Amino acid sequence: MKGTPIMFKSKKTLSKAAVFAAVPILALTACGDNGDGGDGGDAGGDGESVELTLAHSYNDDQPQARCGADVIKEEVEAADVGLTIEIYGSSQLGGDADRIASVASGDVDIDIQGASALGAVYEPISVLDAAYAFDDADHLARFMESEDGMALTESFAEEAGIQTLGAWSAGARHFTSNEPISSPEDLEGMQIRFPGSPQFLMNADAMGANAVEVAYEELYLSLQQGAVDGQENPITNIESENLNEVQDYLNLTSHQLNTNLVIMSERWNELDEEQQEALSSAVETAVTEVTDCVATDEEETLAEWQEGSDWEVNDDVDVDAFQEQTVSNLESALEGESLEAFEAIRGTSE
Repeated sequence: MKGTPIMFKSKKTLSKAAVFAAVPILALTACGDNGDGGDGGDAGGDGESVELTLAHSYNDDQPQARCGADVIKEEVEAADVGLTIEIYGSSQLGGDADRIASVASGDVDIDIQGASALGAVYEPISVLDAAYAFDDADHLARFMESEDGMALTESFAEEAGIQTLGAWSAGARHFTSNEPISSPEDLEGMQIRFPGSPQFLMNADAMGANAVEVAYEELYLSLQQGAVDGQENPITNIESENLNEVQDYLNLTSHQLNTNLVIMSERWNELDEEQQEALSSAVETAVTEVTDCVATDEEETLAEWQEGSDWEVNDDVDVDAFQEQTVSNLESALEGESLEAFEAIRGTSE
């Protein structure tokens, strides 16, 4: 989208001292002073190390953990600026909703969250998980660097008191099924498992799917028993859950980027400038690492599946038909700031 950037509105405003870390690839001007003549919370000012908690829901072998959270910790601690990070993965500190509340309250310092889950505290941010919003990971990066992307994360900070340190794609989501899905018409009559967040359910409706809510931990059994006909997830999740054992087709619809945001509580404002720069740089490195790890993992997994006999990889998918229908339906379903955000994202497509 060219011209004047979208000005997303919010219901409350932080003090002028709030410092927004929109995305790591942007030059981030840190402010050690808290705006009232103080010293910014004296975080580490006495030479003592500051420990930050970093929570997420992923297993150790998933890219978001080994290439994301672990890299952030390694890079921050290697910078030797008086920061250490303690990681709590696999939802040790609660589910998505609980961890978001903990970041907002300051009980958890940093979290890795899906955009749709964050929509519970600021609805427009969930549009980052809209179907066919982004063409690929490069498109996500372009939007997050844009004025509209920065306006969106700043409004999120103002509304929820939560900073956005960076965003990455954990891969495109695809359908799995027992019958091939090559066009929107093939979804008719199928019961497809989708996550229960409003944006995911809106995606399902826009694509013409009949969405069924099933807990992620119950997904394998539900597919095995035929309680649902199919599901959708990125390749890394599909592989980690061994869904090729209970489905016959992987359909490469690439209908949604699995977008994760690295978010932080207002403790960001207590860090001194050197610590803010080190943390921002660490997240920037992790964004690159996750993107590369996902691409490598997907390539290796797809090659293995295509050579094997467990199931069929269906690459004969009319993605253009899916995208045209879905984008049109979402433009009709979305309203207000959410629609503005979606249009701004599509405006940065190449």
